[in-house]
Amino acid sequence: PVPTITWMKVNGYIPSKARLRKSQAMLEIPNVQLDDAGTYECRAENSRGKNSFRGQLQVYTYPHWIEKLNDTHLDSGSPLRWECKATGKPRPTYRWLKNGVPLLPQSRVEMVNGVLMIHKVNQSDAGMYQCLAENKYGAIYASAELKILASAPTFALNQLKKTIIVTKGQEVIVECKPQGSPKPTISWKKGDKAVRENKRIAILPDGSLRIQNASKSDEGKYVCQGENVFGSAEIIASVSVKEPTRIELTPKRTELTVGESIVLNCKAIHDASLEVTFYWTLKGQPIDFEKEGGHFESIRVQASSADLMIRNILLMHAGRYGCRVQTTADSVSDEAELLVRGPPGPPGIVIVEEITESTATLSWGPAADNHSPVSSYNLQARSPFSLGWQTVKTVPEVITGDMESAMAVELNPWVEYEFRVVATNPIGTGDPSTPSRIIRTNEAVPKTAPTNVSGRSGRRHELVIAWEPVSEEFQNGEGFGYIVAFRPNGTRGWKEKMVTSSEASKFIYRDESVPPLTPFEVKVGVYNNKGDGPFSQIVVICSAEGEPSAAPTDVKATSVSVSEILVAWKHIKESLGRPQGFEVGYRKDMEQEEATETVKTRGNESSIILTGLEGNTLYHFTVRAYNGAGYGPPSSEVSASTKKSPPSQAPGNLRWEQQGSQVSLGWEPVRPLANESEVMGYKVFYRQEGHSNSEVIETQKPQAVVPLPDAGVYIIEVRAYSEGGDGTASSQIRVPSYSGGKITSAQSTLHALSASSSSVTLLLALIIPSTSW
Repeated sequence: PVPTITWMKVNGYIPSKARLRKSQAMLEIPNVQLDDAGTYECRAENSRGKNSFRGQLQVYTYPHWIEKLNDTHLDSGSPLRWECKATGKPRPTYRWLKNGVPLLPQSRVEMVNGVLMIHKVNQSDAGMYQCLAENKYGAIYASAELKILASAPTFALNQLKKTIIVTKGQEVIVECKPQGSPKPTISWKKGDKAVRENKRIAILPDGSLRIQNASKSDEGKYVCQGENVFGSAEIIASVSVKEPTRIELTPKRTELTVGESIVLNCKAIHDASLEVTFYWTLKGQPIDFEKEGGHFESIRVQASSADLMIRNILLMHAGRYGCRVQTTADSVSDEAELLVRGPPGPPGIVIVEEITESTATLSWGPAADNHSPVSSYNLQARSPFSLGWQTVKTVPEVITGDMESAMAVELNPWVEYEFRVVATNPIGTGDPSTPSRIIRTNEAVPKTAPTNVSGRSGRRHELVIAWEPVSEEFQNGEGFGYIVAFRPNGTRGWKEKMVTSSEASKFIYRDESVPPLTPFEVKVGVYNNKGDGPFSQIVVICSAEGEPSAAPTDVKATSVSVSEILVAWKHIKESLGRPQGFEVGYRKDMEQEEATETVKTRGNESSIILTGLEGNTLYHFTVRAYNGAGYGPPSSEVSASTKKSPPSQAPGNLRWEQQGSQVSLGWEPVRPLANESEVMGYKVFYRQEGHSNSEVIETQKPQAVVPLPDAGVYIIEVRAYSEGGDGTASSQIRVPSYSGGKITSAQSTLHALSASSSSVTLLLALIIPSTSW
């Protein structure tokens, strides 16, 4: 049979890029790399047996760099070591070139396996170097430049502080870092004497001078000198040793109550020549005075003292306060602790453990006492029917601070509640706990009877019983409804009817045999799925009276104006039903009865003025009484017409003559149109300019005299009036009035009233005082 062929790589894995071809008889490796080299084995196997064959894959490649050269800067006299590494097969060999010329071994120059070493380089060694790696398949080059640095020492880049200030007992390090090539040798002098190293004084490897446990004897000028073959340089620094700064922060430990204030005083004892700066911290963090809402204020009392004012302290302000004093020589700090007593924190999670019809057993986690023991807990509840959170009665009645459970009592059945707990201590009452989950108390028989049971108006033979519905809060369960019981006054047995709607507020009992105004005893009870609840108090109400049986009499209609008619009638003296009011129906002469509009009155009114009617129009009117049982018969129909419209023509050709404190007016009579009411007279409206209220003079003639009692300008207009009302106004005129003088016109004393003529008259008028000379 055809064998199954598999491939493997001895001591390795076949590359993932390899592909099998020709029924796996051929293994193809694309883009062969060095790590693909090795021994590969082909295995063939079928039911008759198996066989294998191994072949060696050798990979040859030109050199590749593993490590290249980098440009190098060295001080004169320093050693150089360059290494270039390449891979390839066969393994590459190395050669070195300098400035393009093969580099030969010398006493200072060694070349071994790609490593170039030059001992103590000098200026002659500077140049471009190349490393050549080659095998029989190719060669590669790597280049780098060697620069030799040679310069005299200088301190240009590393200047020392001119004066170094430390305090007694501190460690001081005076740096000395000259630049130069080769690296300068460093020496130290104090004044003109060389510095001698001892247990306290040492010259560090980088050339810096370290003085431990500084004392006054260490004060002075220190000279650092750097020297090499190209020259030398020096730098001078002064060391000043001061007394160490001390600090006093008071008070050290204080207990406060929320809302109180305190001042922390930080005093520094320091060398008089040093300036001090104060820094304040709370719980290790700097106090941000601008973001603390005015609670903190830093006050600098003296140069060596600072106060921290804490106003209206809060619980969050408790903790360790730090004062740090910073000078140019040292930094010292001290701490003080503030304990803040306050109302308790919120109690822990509230758990509802047991529920009944009217109780709920609760437990909670203790509240943080904030340094004042919790004296008591209060339970609060909220339901859809409460105004926010309300304190509930509990068992025990007083919940002491060491308790973590209690029972809420006198809850309403079948109501959703959520609970929370509030802790109190001698300082005050804290924030409430997180509300509990919402629970619903168990169902119970209703205990609240309806209130305000009374009778209502109805139709003949009806008994209308009304009541105030019981709030959902007091229904105590599902399936809530009402039991309406009633009986004729003086009888024994009750007739009961069920009303299944919990929102119902009345019940109507109809019996054709019940006469109007028959007294009944009634009561209303409640029930739900748990059973029947109590009934209300018994009240006596009457069955509905009948609708009015008589029509109003002596109905009259009188025209009032162009849009108003007065309708009046006499009350009904005898009727089976007492009227609650009257309904007036009215329609135009040419309209059908279906177009009748109505207006209602209430109580004992016996007239009404209908408004908004059309002018010069005939209307027909009827009146009928009504009550809760219905409407009585209508009265006989009466009629009346609205008055004609007032004249639409305005008074024209208005003329005036002004003398002293009055003005004489005249105008052309108004002629009404055929459909307008006759002119009964004229109304003259006048007012001072700038005033809103007008005075009115009535006259039957087309003329009038108008008084102008005060100096100033008067606005005047004229209207015709009739029984239909006031007509259209004339154009307004402006007339001047002058007290103590008269106006003599240079023109005719009668003037057509236009704006231009009156203004001309004013310009030409002469004021003649009334006082004689």
